[in-house]
Amino acid sequence: MTAAAGDPVGVINYGAGNLGSVMNALKRLGREACFVPGPESLGPHSAFRRIIFPGDGHFGTAMNSLEQSGYAQAIRDWIRLDRPFLGICIGLQLLFDCSEEAPPVDGTETRGLGMVSGAVLRFPGRKVPQIGWNQTRARPGSRLFAGIPENSFFYYIHSYYAAPDDDALVAAEAEYYLSYCAAVERGNLAAVQFHPEKSGKAGLRLLENWIGF
Repeated sequence: MTAAAGDPVGVINYGAGNLGSVMNALKRLGREACFVPGPESLGPHSAFRRIIFPGDGHFGTAMNSLEQSGYAQAIRDWIRLDRPFLGICIGLQLLFDCSEEAPPVDGTETRGLGMVSGAVLRFPGRKVPQIGWNQTRARPGSRLFAGIPENSFFYYIHSYYAAPDDDALVAAEAEYYLSYCAAVERGNLAAVQFHPEKSGKAGLRLLENWIGF
């Protein structure tokens, strides 16, 4: 279903950065957006039809914040209902089961949201994090990348990459020491490792495509 211009986009604010640039990008698209007041606002009768989970930060710290605030279960429930969801940067990584950024401590492992089977791994090279523009190869049939020129450049900043167990979920790939997953797509669930809100025309088009989910 295509979104009407007045449909509010909910942006989850759990203390991470880059929220202002996301809000500005949505404003440039003429889309109403506001911060989600709390996890209770994501229930079955939510005023939001779609939500964005942006940000950066440490996997373990972010996951702990989500669990303590109640957002973790609210996000899981939202995704299980196949309601439109877009994860950006750490919002992609936290969808996975675990991350090398948060190894087990005293035998206890930090678990992610577990919405996509797989792990988040550290890049093998010495020049980490990857910071800057990188060419991104969308796979045929991706709704998220519809109408975006092939091999467009998007802006990245990250030291870890997601490795889904199911290759069919990979919507795009990029190269940095190895070929890795740059985006996942499943039904109305989408997530990207790069920052579309900082990626010029291609990034705005991707956000517009997702709003149309």
